[in-house]
Amino acid sequence: MKVDQPHRIVIVGGGAGGLELATRLGNRLGKPGKAHITLIDKARTHFWKPHLHEIAAGSVDLNEHATNYLAQSHWHGFRYRIGEVTGLDRARRKVLVASAHDDEGLPITPAYERDYDTLVLAAGSQTNDFGTPGVAEHAIALETPKEAERFHSRLVNACMSAHVRGTQNESRLVEIAIIGAGATGVELAAELHRSMRTLVSYGLDSIDPETDIRIHLIEAGPRILPPLSERIAQAATKLLADMGVRVMVGTRVTAVTPDGVQLADGRFLRAQLVVWAAGVKAAPWLKDLAGLETNQLNQLVVGPTLQTTRDEAIFAIGDCAAAPWLKHGGNVPPRAQAAHQQASHLARELARRLRGQPVREWQYRDFGSLVSLGNRSPVGNLMGGLIGGNLWVEGFFARMMYQSLFKMHEVAIHGAWKTALGTASRALTRRTEPRVKLH
Repeated sequence: MKVDQPHRIVIVGGGAGGLELATRLGNRLGKPGKAHITLIDKARTHFWKPHLHEIAAGSVDLNEHATNYLAQSHWHGFRYRIGEVTGLDRARRKVLVASAHDDEGLPITPAYERDYDTLVLAAGSQTNDFGTPGVAEHAIALETPKEAERFHSRLVNACMSAHVRGTQNESRLVEIAIIGAGATGVELAAELHRSMRTLVSYGLDSIDPETDIRIHLIEAGPRILPPLSERIAQAATKLLADMGVRVMVGTRVTAVTPDGVQLADGRFLRAQLVVWAAGVKAAPWLKDLAGLETNQLNQLVVGPTLQTTRDEAIFAIGDCAAAPWLKHGGNVPPRAQAAHQQASHLARELARRLRGQPVREWQYRDFGSLVSLGNRSPVGNLMGGLIGGNLWVEGFFARMMYQSLFKMHEVAIHGAWKTALGTASRALTRRTEPRVKLH
């Protein structure tokens, strides 16, 4: 594909797939001047979404793991522009971006348009509350680092308040309701079990962690972890029960109030903190975007090449894409490993496309399912496509496999040397800091 000016590739969304793709394309095409790469995101920093539950629990400090888009773009040959995409003009090949404002409402950038020759939509997903009353007002969804930090701040406040009540011979109960027992809900419940016991050990001694901390995990379906195997679900249920987490399956929430959650069977469950993790969907602005085909979850329907069905110049990857699972049937599940594979594939294929070669099909390789159940218990997982069959692993090896997924992401955006240095630096920092974030 020969043009007078560098080919313009615009990537919308700086999540796992979007940032990896921008980094790879910047290194491969941006630095040599073969293409002009732009990443658009409304946030200033990137954080790996599967670790948001650790920010919420206080196990991870956001400042140690966040990647600044502006610095990343400078180092890796692409451009970062702040803003939230609101629309698309396919006829003129322009992305429409709303004005950006800071936390105080002051303007940062005016609304603008961005020209593209190739557009990649990697806008991720958001919580699907299924129209349940009170969710938006009274529940916290762990969609962003900001929401996870807000939850953790409220968690610390709830424990401090309970401690004071305990010194006055009043109720010391701290109750948390987690609605949705997918990977996010299960991992959050397990991580909270560990981190809250550490938290109250820092002088909040009127709280008995065995009797005064109650974590409720609520699932409308017949078992937890519905997308994963029955064996993983059974093992995780037992481990959660051993931790004292109250697992409630076959239980539907009909409303969330300031004091807790209303259940369909008429019971009311009191809780100071409510987390909604019951489902995801793509952003509403993607629905029928400029005539592109979407499904009921607002996902963009793409073919095997990850190109949208109605415009070959527009690609979609990650949670916002309904990509066919060629060997399995149906669509590829919304997992970080899928976004990682799609980004790696497109980095190669867009380079081929610039040379006038056809875009090849993407094949999803399922490397299994991993669930972190905190430091007290092993990580249970079922490995699939990695070995050509199924293998149940747990304990230390499983924990290393779980951590390796994040390391693969870090290597993709930072390189092996910087990843190693960052890992060592964080290990040293943990030696001199509290084991859980206290504010």
